[in-house]
Amino acid sequence: MSEEPKSYFRTIEVAPVIGASSQGELKFITVKSSSLAGRGDITLYTPAQSEDEKELPVILLLHGVYGSHWSWAMQGSAHTTLQSMIDEGVIPPMILAMPSDGLWGDGSGYLAHSGKDFEHWIVNDVPRAVSEVTGNSLAAPHFISGLSMGGFGAMRLGAKHPDRFRAFTGHSSITDLAQMSLFVKEDVNEYRSDNTTDHSVLRTLLENRSTLQPFRFDCGKDDLLIEQNRELSKELKASGIDFVYEEFPGNHDWPYWIEHIRKTFFFFGRTSSALL
Repeated sequence: MSEEPKSYFRTIEVAPVIGASSQGELKFITVKSSSLAGRGDITLYTPAQSEDEKELPVILLLHGVYGSHWSWAMQGSAHTTLQSMIDEGVIPPMILAMPSDGLWGDGSGYLAHSGKDFEHWIVNDVPRAVSEVTGNSLAAPHFISGLSMGGFGAMRLGAKHPDRFRAFTGHSSITDLAQMSLFVKEDVNEYRSDNTTDHSVLRTLLENRSTLQPFRFDCGKDDLLIEQNRELSKELKASGIDFVYEEFPGNHDWPYWIEHIRKTFFFFGRTSSALL
């Protein structure tokens, strides 16, 4: 009699979200993560077309400051947008994983600090939890995106981990750690590490330019971070790096992110199809 495969996590709890309004399945996951020295949460969406598939692409969506794992689903309806695009045939079936940032202060920045590795949580633990819960292959293509602080995390982690993430995007992204002071109560110095490259999206992209996967980012024209995103685009162009940057009407708010997350899903869907 074969033994059940051992979980990577000491504990893992899973529950369906009752009454979730979509054809697929929305679940809440809580695992005990050594990266966080405690528990971490993930909202997971598997589309209606996921039955009998063992290697669906996986999208990680990172939330911004003040939020948590439920933000993209409950405030941004990201899973319903994803399902509608799959139903329309615009993108292939993909799994959506929406993790917490580790719930440190007003926002962890998805960095390693304060005795916890919020980067390792996202890059290593979240994909493993998704694979264990769904049975989806850990070798399936993974993508990463986020808004504001989540854009800061997604752009950095996508650039640093090309073997994990096959493309990455950011919406209304913080582009440098110093900009966290616009949002958080905590002293920005609490986030700092010896690796100062991690504090800058631009420096991270430049340091990893030889292995960069496809990426794009966008920002609202009335966003408080518009000039920072324009500067990032300007510096990347001057460095000869290939990317997509777009601006649209809008502010640093959910109406903007709800509308433009479609750009990310389409970008990842096109990249995923090209990998087949």
